[in-house]
Amino acid sequence: MTLRLILMRHAKSSWDNPRQADHDRPLNKRGRRSAEALGDWLRARNVIPGLALSSTSERTRATFERLRLPCPVEYLPGLYHAEPREMMGALRGARHGTVLMLGHNPGIAEFAARLVSVPPAHGRFHDYPTCATLIAEFPQSQWSDICYSSAHPVDFTIPRELVQHP
Repeated sequence: MTLRLILMRHAKSSWDNPRQADHDRPLNKRGRRSAEALGDWLRARNVIPGLALSSTSERTRATFERLRLPCPVEYLPGLYHAEPREMMGALRGARHGTVLMLGHNPGIAEFAARLVSVPPAHGRFHDYPTCATLIAEFPQSQWSDICYSSAHPVDFTIPRELVQHP
C-alpha cells in the first residue's frame, strides 16, 4: 500500500477584528474561495483522504469544511502552530492510506521541506503561502515507519493557480 499525504496550510484568514484571538480568526472571502477551489482540485485528481488531521483553530476548521471532502476529521490541539516534530508524531499515528493534514506556518513549510527527498519545482514551495498544498507519497507501508527525506512529491499547488481573486 502506498501512503499518500496531502499537506495543506489553512486558507487566508480575516484580520478584521484586531481584538480577536489568533486561534479564533475566521476565513476571509478569498480564503473561502481558495479552500473550495482546493477541494475541487483534489477531487479532480481523485485524491481523497481517508482521514484528515487538523489544528483546532477556526481557520483550519473552516478550511476543512470548505474543502467538502467525504472523510472524517480529527481536530488535534497539538497541531495548532505545531513544529515538525509534533506533525510527524500525529502523522505516524494515522491509520488510513491517504491522510490530509491541515496546519499553520512556519511549521508546515518546514515539515514539507523535511519530508520530501527533492522539493517540487515550484517557486512558492519554500514559503508555503495560505492554502498551499503538497501531495506526497511515501515508500513505507505504515505511517509509523515514515521518515524525513523519504517522500516523493507528486504535486504542489497554490490557490492563485486555481482561482482568480479580485
